[in-house]
Amino acid sequence: MYKKITLPNGLRILTMPMANTKTATVLTLVAAGSKYETKDINGISHFLEHMTFKGTKKRPTPLDIAEPLDRVGGNYNAFTGQEYTGYYAKADGKHLDLLLNIISDITLNPNFDQKEINKERGVIIEEINMYEDMPSRKVCDVWEELLYGDQPAGWSTAGQKEIIARLGREDFVKYHKEHYVAPKVVVAVSGIIKQEEVVEKIKALFGTISDFKGEEKIPVKESQKKPEVNLVYKKTDQTHIILGGRAYNIFDDRHYAAEVLATILGGGMSSRLFGLLRDKMGAAYYVRTSADESTDTGYLATSAGIDNRRVEEIIGAILEEYKKVKKIKVSESELSKAKEHIEGGLTLSIETSDELASFYCFQEVLKKEILEPEEFVKKINAVTADDVLEAAQDIFRPEKLNLALVGPFEDKKLFADLLKV
Repeated sequence: MYKKITLPNGLRILTMPMANTKTATVLTLVAAGSKYETKDINGISHFLEHMTFKGTKKRPTPLDIAEPLDRVGGNYNAFTGQEYTGYYAKADGKHLDLLLNIISDITLNPNFDQKEINKERGVIIEEINMYEDMPSRKVCDVWEELLYGDQPAGWSTAGQKEIIARLGREDFVKYHKEHYVAPKVVVAVSGIIKQEEVVEKIKALFGTISDFKGEEKIPVKESQKKPEVNLVYKKTDQTHIILGGRAYNIFDDRHYAAEVLATILGGGMSSRLFGLLRDKMGAAYYVRTSADESTDTGYLATSAGIDNRRVEEIIGAILEEYKKVKKIKVSESELSKAKEHIEGGLTLSIETSDELASFYCFQEVLKKEILEPEEFVKKINAVTADDVLEAAQDIFRPEKLNLALVGPFEDKKLFADLLKV
């Protein structure tokens, strides 16, 4: 059973003891990501995440941070999304104090040494270059740009190389001061822990954090009147596509029906589109459909890497499956299978201390409301075949359809015509 405590300064603490584990995980999640950026500093959330491992006042070098965690066999890293940045460390539970000390230190006290910034700048630019050379990753940026255009939700989390090239120490200090503040930070600790002791230690370690309210993100604006295509020419042996429609944010309960619909279409090797595109047509290696929800946006889309010679055929096949699920109610058997798939996946996804910390912490940061696993399953099980039909009819309306494509093609009109169904 998790326990949540909110301190007077707004810092939220989540503790999740686990009986059958020897590990402990410390995770800090900050409500700061690329959606909180302005164009002139796009990419700073991700760049700052890198810089936290480059030295603090107490641990001035990268080695001072990494060596103690490596010594105990710890697993540690950080990540940045559109609406959050996270830092975590996991190790044998007897090293919990070490985990708490290092994660709190890098979250609160990065040095932002200019020499380290200059070195890491090259690392970030090479990371961006790597993504550009990975069409299966590049198509995700093409998709976000298509849906949201020139606003934070449509910008790359990694940023643009020309912006990364000019970010300086003062930019990082200012951004950290505005966003790494108590009301925007959640500290989650899970595993073999004693809740009361952990809370007292967190209070001491985070005692200096500012109680400034913090900067808010700019709300996303969405507008679409017809099917849209975003195409990037790249000479590849395989074409990578994302095809789907605008859906629901995390505050809209229809997103549970969208989750079930996505599972029916492309959740697992026995799903409709996997069976069609890979097993029957032999035209794709990876095929998956997922529902993505954030605080102010959502979409449901199918991603696939497909044979260059059969792109039109495969897009047509996906659209045909979308048509079917709009017209014909799913069977109770297929509905039940999808629900069991989601429940089983959830069970597997919270088995370990790091996974459990993430499950609770993400909900708290994004929604400020937490559903226990069994409560989430109850929401999924309440979805009816009529709910799935209504979601499909709404999401797959022509004026909501979008196609992002990376491959050896230049004729955008060809693909735009395919979406006019």
